[in-house]
Amino acid sequence: MAEKKPSRNRYNCLKCPAYCCSYQHIPVTDKDIKRLAKHFGLTEAQAKKRFTKKGDEESPRVLRHKDDEHFTTICRFIDSETRNCTIYHARPEICRDFPSQKRCGYYDFLTFERAVQDDPDWIATTD
Repeated sequence: MAEKKPSRNRYNCLKCPAYCCSYQHIPVTDKDIKRLAKHFGLTEAQAKKRFTKKGDEESPRVLRHKDDEHFTTICRFIDSETRNCTIYHARPEICRDFPSQKRCGYYDFLTFERAVQDDPDWIATTD
């Protein structure tokens, strides 16, 4: 029986302006809050208050956002200049797992728009 090769993802997060980080609800768990607290040298209560806010029934705690020139708001931990995560090693589990598919719809849209605009740095918005 032939070994099945791992499938390759068809996107490159390093070439993306952090679109997924603009999702309104980026849920965090108690474990995520604990990781953030440790990363910043805070108590869990301090980290919860400073970095999260009340979400909804499905996601009771979510990451706080900040204003963003491209997507209106974005995760507070995105560097607005580099578009990179400033807490990469302490990021929440959902960020570690995302995207879970082989393709990213936004990345497909982004690469198409960059080709059409003939601009490798174009930031495509969805509005």
